[in-house]
Amino acid sequence: MASRAGPRAAGTDGSDFKLREKVTSHYQMSASSKSEIKKLTVVHFFIWILVAAQVAVSHLNLVSHDLVAMPYQWEYPYLLSLLPSFIGALAMPKSNISYLVISMISAGLFSVAPLIFGAMEMFPLAQQLYRHGKAYRFIFGFSAVSVMYLLMVIAIQVHAWQIYYSKKLLDAWFNSTQEKKKK
Repeated sequence: MASRAGPRAAGTDGSDFKLREKVTSHYQMSASSKSEIKKLTVVHFFIWILVAAQVAVSHLNLVSHDLVAMPYQWEYPYLLSLLPSFIGALAMPKSNISYLVISMISAGLFSVAPLIFGAMEMFPLAQQLYRHGKAYRFIFGFSAVSVMYLLMVIAIQVHAWQIYYSKKLLDAWFNSTQEKKKK
């Protein structure tokens, strides 16, 4: 091996790299999944900020209701969607399987379920906008239904990827604990 002081150590020509230790696959998967979940959590936080801003602005009457529409019913339970991300963040440092499972289940309840309910709640309004070109709620001049459906499409993808990477992380952690028990 090379040293700072000079040439390679005696007795090796550098061809022994295949015998050196490697990071096992579940540690690599754990690190990459944690990284992806953190990135998705940041995107989720920005989506949450947009929804929370609309709810706060409309309820505090900071601007006219003609400029920012009243929130739909699904937006209130969606505000709880930050809770699963927080629990997931608590699970990361010490690879806590139980916190990760709670995070995955609560992501389904507080993140995905309100979005599905919102899609059903806004469908008649979207249908009316598509068929007749009439919208009654607006966000900065755009149809509120269109804006919220766009936000929902992005949010569903973010939450689906969060749950997917959480499952991969759970599998990696579970395999790691099973290998430790075998030894």
